[in-house]
Amino acid sequence: MFWLFYNYYPRYPKERKIWVKVRFLHETDKAILVYCNNKKIWVPKSRVYKVRLKKGIFEVYIGESAIR
Repeated sequence: MFWLFYNYYPRYPKERKIWVKVRFLHETDKAILVYCNNKKIWVPKSRVYKVRLKKGIFEVYIGESAIR
C-alpha cells in the first residue's frame, strides 16, 4: 500500500522565498501593512515565514508572489 507514495512528487514548482527590507506600518490579526519599494502592501501573515532585525532594518522572509 505504501508503494503508491514512493513515486509521489509535486507537479508544480514550489514558491520562491526572498528576504525583503520593509517598514511595518500597521498590523491586524490576519495581515500586516508594510512599506517597501515605495509602495504600501497588505501581506497576509500566513505568507510571512521569518522576520529578522538586521542593522536596525526589519527584513521579512516571504513568498515572492505576496509582494507583487
